[in-house]
Amino acid sequence: MRLRTLTALAGALALSLATGCAKGDSTGASANTVTYWLWDANQLPAYQACAKGFEKENPGLKVQITQLGWSDYWTKLTAGFIAGTQPDVFTDHIQKFGQFADLKVLEPLDDLDIKDSDYQPGLAANWIGQDGHRYGTPKDWDTVALFYNEKMAKDAGLTAEQLNDLSWNPKDGGTFEKAIAHLTVDRNGKRGDEPGFDKNNVKVYGLASNGGGFGDGQTQWSPFTGSAGWSYTDKARWGTKYQYGSKTFKSVIKWYFGLAKKGYLAPLSDYNIQSNQANTQVAAGKAAAAFDGAWMISSYNGFKGMDIKTALTPVGPTGKRATMMNGLADSITKGARNKEGARKWVAYLASDKCQTVVGKAGVVFPATPAGTEAAIAAYEKKGIDVSAFTEPVADKKHFRTFSYPITNYAADVTALMMPAMEDIYGNGKPVSSLDQTNDQINLILSQ
Repeated sequence: MRLRTLTALAGALALSLATGCAKGDSTGASANTVTYWLWDANQLPAYQACAKGFEKENPGLKVQITQLGWSDYWTKLTAGFIAGTQPDVFTDHIQKFGQFADLKVLEPLDDLDIKDSDYQPGLAANWIGQDGHRYGTPKDWDTVALFYNEKMAKDAGLTAEQLNDLSWNPKDGGTFEKAIAHLTVDRNGKRGDEPGFDKNNVKVYGLASNGGGFGDGQTQWSPFTGSAGWSYTDKARWGTKYQYGSKTFKSVIKWYFGLAKKGYLAPLSDYNIQSNQANTQVAAGKAAAAFDGAWMISSYNGFKGMDIKTALTPVGPTGKRATMMNGLADSITKGARNKEGARKWVAYLASDKCQTVVGKAGVVFPATPAGTEAAIAAYEKKGIDVSAFTEPVADKKHFRTFSYPITNYAADVTALMMPAMEDIYGNGKPVSSLDQTNDQINLILSQ
């Protein structure tokens, strides 16, 4: 309870400081304008095109789009809820959904014609609150795969077929660990699996660092915990107990961060959430491979002088591969000034009319099947193979897909898990410490 109080006070302070920045972003819009916020600059042109199509179909209505960077986006949005400067519609993230639903700042969308069958499996259902009301319309989706430097792989004697046929286990790491070790090279040219390898003087790490993974590990350890059969909570949605203290979870985390101790995984000190993420490490030639999401496809393929390919996540102890399948949504704020226009805009965003336009931009995979197909075609036109991302969605026999944990108090969970995971990764703290962290989290959820 004390943690929640401190978190709330810290959040209130940050919000009060940010409120002044938020003013004016949505104010000044005329009565026939729908204000819309998103964070991805790469998607902005596609949604500007959608806005033109919408305005043509709805004479008299205008869409005013504001694009903000990830961190500023959530700070100003939350501040806007307090100051009354929130947009009519915004791009929502499943990680934030529980908190926003609990605060009752979202408008129910039950009157919109949203059918599960109209979207990729599971995307529509994720946006149903504990009260049974819908608070978001499916927008797009992403999965995780292994990006790798093709030249480095060839130099190591690893083929695309081999990298797509890796398996792992928490005891010896399987063929995945062998591949990552062989991709690792120290400053004397010794590979990670060769005699004399110096783990304290590594030139190229087999696997880039994406940080400790907070409480979800989306682009870090989630492909491994998922393929080991572990789930974040006791229920698929709106769970009441987290399971970070389970033997399975702790065995995976011990093995995964143990790769850093062996010198194969870049250290936590190489990661910076603002500037030095996994993709920048690969771009700089400091890492041969990195787990990352489909939203990063264009970034990796834009590295000058490098051919970056993708491979499937490795097969785990369950006999399946696994990846988080995250899906964004568009939500209407409770304090929207133009709710009628906002409903029309959200319905349009969720339709094939907009989602095929977004798909043709070749930046993300839209939620509707038609939008997804348009994106696949756009990537193919660019010469980019995206099968490592799309195959898990199509092949449920060999892949397990799972969502972000959807619970109340998501911010508190992150506040506890972030330092806990970084202590294990960067400071060598034992995984047994997760028992206490898990107990603290579940105490919060029980309030």
